[in-house]
Amino acid sequence: MKSLSPIIKPEDLTWLNQDEEIVIVDASAGSKSRYEEQHLSGALFVDVNEDLANIGDYAIGGRHPLPTAEQFAQVLQKLGITAHTHVILYDDKNAGNAAARLWWMLRSIGHEKVQVIDGGFQAAVQAGFPTTNKVEIPKSVEPYRVSSWNLPLSDLNEVEKVSKTEDHIVIDVRDANRFAGLTEPIDTIAGHIPGATNIPYTENLGTDGRFLTPAILKDKYEHALVNIQPENVIVHCGSGITACHTLLAMDYAGLPIPKLYVGSWSEWSRNNKEMILANS
Repeated sequence: MKSLSPIIKPEDLTWLNQDEEIVIVDASAGSKSRYEEQHLSGALFVDVNEDLANIGDYAIGGRHPLPTAEQFAQVLQKLGITAHTHVILYDDKNAGNAAARLWWMLRSIGHEKVQVIDGGFQAAVQAGFPTTNKVEIPKSVEPYRVSSWNLPLSDLNEVEKVSKTEDHIVIDVRDANRFAGLTEPIDTIAGHIPGATNIPYTENLGTDGRFLTPAILKDKYEHALVNIQPENVIVHCGSGITACHTLLAMDYAGLPIPKLYVGSWSEWSRNNKEMILANS
């Protein structure tokens, strides 16, 4: 059986099997008001901060640490998602950052039938998918049995141990100015982890805001990861959200999904670790 692509083109949404158990989820970060004004017909809303993270002390896990598996199971039940559901995700950023985070979380619990809309909300609207402002009611379902996160994860200690070694690569997907320490709009210190390589997640997209083709993405990352074993690739960002965009891109390219360092720069920069700053 051919595996399901992690990306679905908005033009293909009309071909979804209406007899199939489908749940569409709007993961627009901080945009509940926009969702209430207009969302894709049938879409349910998840809150990045409340549903996709377990926020506490930023120095322990960063700004968006993962919730527990049990907490995530409650979110899935709230959305009417079962192990058999075909889940379609989008957000209101064409890059799909928050949608990619939810995609990673679902894949990490073993849920295979999950796809992110290429180009997000606007692309779906432009492709003619209907929108509404009505309140959507999820199906009542049994609890989703979730035991643990199964995709590879990294942590502060491992990143500190391997970031400067030649047989590992730590990829920072933030934009070049944040990586260089020239600007930092969110966290308290501007800079990057010593030894990290900057590959901005925006480079996964073409000028139209859609993902590059799998072949182009595969060539791009194979070139960047030459002589590095898949298990030695760690990806991070500011708080573990946009890093998932690159994990999604690599999976779309047919490459192994690397380790996600959820704490990312928001955790690293608050723990008195060595940092490369703009004037270093």
